[in-house]
Amino acid sequence: MFDKLNEECGVFGVYNTRSVETSQLIYYGLFALQHRGQESAGIAVSDGQQVNYYKDEGLVQEVFDPKLLNFLSGIHGIGHVRYSTTGGTTYENAQPVVIVSSVGQMALAHNGNLVNTKELMSDLEASGATFQSSTDSETILKLIAKNTMESEGDVAKAIELTMAVIRGGYSILLLTPDKLYAFRDPMGLRPLIMGKRDDAYVFASESCAIDSIKADIIRDVRPGEIVSVDRDGIHSKQLPVKSTHVCSFEYVYFARTDSVIDGLNVYEARENMGHRLFEETGRKADIVIDIPDSGTTAALGYSKASGVPFSKGFYRNAYIGRTFISPRQDMREIGVSFKLSPIRRNVEGKSVIMIDDSIVRGTTITRIVKSLRRAGATEVHVMITSPPVKYSCFYGIDTPTREQLIAAKKPVEDIAIEIGADSLSYLSNEGLQASLSNAGLGSCMACFDGNYPVPIEGGK
Repeated sequence: MFDKLNEECGVFGVYNTRSVETSQLIYYGLFALQHRGQESAGIAVSDGQQVNYYKDEGLVQEVFDPKLLNFLSGIHGIGHVRYSTTGGTTYENAQPVVIVSSVGQMALAHNGNLVNTKELMSDLEASGATFQSSTDSETILKLIAKNTMESEGDVAKAIELTMAVIRGGYSILLLTPDKLYAFRDPMGLRPLIMGKRDDAYVFASESCAIDSIKADIIRDVRPGEIVSVDRDGIHSKQLPVKSTHVCSFEYVYFARTDSVIDGLNVYEARENMGHRLFEETGRKADIVIDIPDSGTTAALGYSKASGVPFSKGFYRNAYIGRTFISPRQDMREIGVSFKLSPIRRNVEGKSVIMIDDSIVRGTTITRIVKSLRRAGATEVHVMITSPPVKYSCFYGIDTPTREQLIAAKKPVEDIAIEIGADSLSYLSNEGLQASLSNAGLGSCMACFDGNYPVPIEGGK
């Protein structure tokens, strides 16, 4: 119902040498990553010989209970929370994906999306492979299994061979009976962080998940790096990298504000965006308000830079999940008010600068602007902390087609009229890139400028 780009997925892995609490640690790690995917959750663990797993549709706390976590006892394991980008929402498409290979069971958890899945699936099917799901994740795992057999059981070599043919954005955790592997696409499009807790090595999509289990962050897994952990410790192989392009939307919207991605704190990045917005627009009003939660830090940055006081403009109902569905088209506006309710005392009789992270179709923000006017706001100036979203993403973000993106069809002035705002301003491409300048990698801006760092299958 809510007009946002949808989260990708979250992965979390632990390699223990002593503890039998692996599944509990993964549970807490996935709980910290719940914002990245709410459709399904799964955990796979190994006791050194056999991989046991459980996955189902639903939130982490709905899928797992203490009894089930005790059943999933093991030394090391991986977990996944999913929002579908390739394949629909079904049990079969939940992760981790588990198969039997020449070296025993393999389980894979994947955040991202490939752009050449059809070609790879066709090649595998021609050699006799069958598929239980419609995900590119199963395709990757089947390729690794095939390459493992051809490389005489050398899984690290099989991963390297697989990375040579898969194209797109990915951060992947691979579990075998005795090892844990972590690898990231050569451009670094999808994040992956490594940490340590006592004798355990930990891997996660975001640093907040490593913090959640009181582990220490070591570093980001580098683009094109294959990391493996076994009883002998940690091993790394670096593949060639030409250029790096971490997803800029991680900082704009997806990641938690307490995360650090490739050296840049997400809170700092969003505060920078708010500061840059004021530098570019110079807009003043009675108050600055946020659309919680991703707009909050940027609104504080705008307030600090402009001197316009920050005030909470909305009460956010935390008890309405993403599955809250309006039964009829004419009830959707009421549905939005359940999620975000204007605080009349703060906005009535005032000109308001409202900070949000993006506009996709324009439907929800239209209703939010209307709700502010009903609450008595005299002016509503909408400020967006990213450039106009004009292109679809093919690397792990579920975006509408270009025909459904309002900024791909209309100029800013017309969008402002359509959403009912007194003015509408976006952060420029240069402003966003400047806000991310302290990151260790370059940024992918494809959804804003159409410059795809990895060519798209079919030339889309």
